[in-house]
Amino acid sequence: MEEFENKFAQIASLLGDKSRSVMLWCLLDGRAYTAFELSICANISAQSASNHLKKLIQANILLVEKQGRHRYYRYATSEVAQVIESMAGLVSINDEYTRTKQPERNGITYARTCYDHLAGKIGVKITDALLDNGMVEIVERTYIVTSTGKSWFQNVGIDIDDVMSQKRSFAHPCLDWSERRHHLAGALGASFLTMMLQNDWIRRKKGSREILVTGKGKLELKTKLNLEI
Repeated sequence: MEEFENKFAQIASLLGDKSRSVMLWCLLDGRAYTAFELSICANISAQSASNHLKKLIQANILLVEKQGRHRYYRYATSEVAQVIESMAGLVSINDEYTRTKQPERNGITYARTCYDHLAGKIGVKITDALLDNGMVEIVERTYIVTSTGKSWFQNVGIDIDDVMSQKRSFAHPCLDWSERRHHLAGALGASFLTMMLQNDWIRRKKGSREILVTGKGKLELKTKLNLEI
C-alpha cells in the first residue's frame, strides 16, 4: 500500500508542475508535437521542455516517436488523455463565472477536441441526440450501439464491427469539464470525430483545440439526428 501511495504522489507531483501541465493541456488537441513546439506553449526553453518531457515519458504519461531528425511527443494512451482532460472538471465554475463568461458560440467550450473525440457543448448535444434517437444506450457506464444505431452509423460511413475490433475502449462516457455532463469517447467517439472532419461537418481552428461547425454540418446534424445547432 505504501508503494502505491508513493507512486501516486509521484504522479501528482509530475502533473502539478505548471510547465508540464501546460504542455499536457496543449497535447489534448490529439496531435504530436516536438519539444520546441511544446516549449513555446509553456513559455520555457527547449532544453527545459525536454527535461520535463523525459520525466513524463518515464512515468508512462507520454510517448515519443522519431521521424527523421525530429522527435514527436504524444499521450501514451487515450485513457491518459482522458484523465488530464477530466482534471479540468475540478476547476470551480461559480455563479459569477457563469454570468460573466458565458461560452462563446464558437469558443473552446462550445466545440473542441478532447484528444481524439469531440467535446464541449456540441459534443454533449450530439451524444444526447444519439441517446434520444435510440442509436446508443448506456449500460454500466458504457455506450452500447443498438441495431438501429449500427445501421445509422453505417450510413454515415462508420463500420461498427471495424471500430469494435480496435484494441481500446469501444465507447464510454467522458465527463465534459465545461458542460459538466458526458460526451462520447473511446474508439467510437474518435471515429465519429474523424468522420465529421472528413465530410466537412466540422473544421479545426488553426493553432487551437477549437472546432468550427460548418453549414453542411448543421444541416447534416439536423437531417440525421434532428439536432438544431
